Amino acid sequence: MVREANIKQATAEKQLKEALGKIDVLQAEVQALKTLVLSSPTSPVADLPSAVGGGVKTPFKKGHSRNKSTSSAILGTQPDPSATQPIVRECREVDSQLFSEFKVWKEEPTLERSCSFLDRVYREDIYPCLAFNKSELGSAILEAVEQNTLSVEPVGFQPLPVVKASAVECGGPKKCALSGQTKTCKHRIKFGDSSSYYYVSPFCRYRITAVCNFFTYIRYIHQGLVKQQDAEQMFWEVTQLRREMSVAKLGYFKDQL
Repeated sequence: MVREANIKQATAEKQLKEALGKIDVLQAEVQALKTLVLSSPTSPVADLPSAVGGGVKTPFKKGHSRNKSTSSAILGTQPDPSATQPIVRECREVDSQLFSEFKVWKEEPTLERSCSFLDRVYREDIYPCLAFNKSELGSAILEAVEQNTLSVEPVGFQPLPVVKASAVECGGPKKCALSGQTKTCKHRIKFGDSSSYYYVSPFCRYRITAVCNFFTYIRYIHQGLVKQQDAEQMFWEVTQLRREMSVAKLGYFKDQL
């Protein structure tokens, strides 16, 4: 009897020691979790009970353990640019004043600069687009475009013509007559039946052709050749041609390779 009691007492004391050891381990784990949560700026303290009582046992490790949340906050994480950039689409809307001026002009088309529609286009697009360093030559080009007597042709492998104008005025395959700069000139222009050619750089040539394209279209309207479009469609076509002149005068152009 005494022996059995001693054995039970020893067993109980052993179980008590084991239980106390487990309690110490659990207390250490709880303390470690508290330290981890309190030191993390991204984890609220309110999450502590669910972390402790959720049944997930995290072994306690002695020594310093790096907080991954804190490290991420210190190093910083850059968001994905593609996830934050908005989707942009090109839109357009009819300007009531410009459209009104165009409709008035369309009722009685004219090529005179005095009408409100063409006066605006000259001031805002045509004059700036043909404003070259050689201003006199630029004015002559505009007059030839208005009279539809300007010719623009590729240089190709044609021999240099014998001209009366000086080489400085006409430029050459390596010098633009309009800008006076050393540029490779792939095209040349001439006025009417004149035998004098003026070599122009791709940039200057694009500005000239942008103005020519505008005049070609309004001549078609003036002659009654545009019949498949209503007033608004014509207006947007004119606006697109004005846009090309605006882009050209700012320095953007398309070069033929």
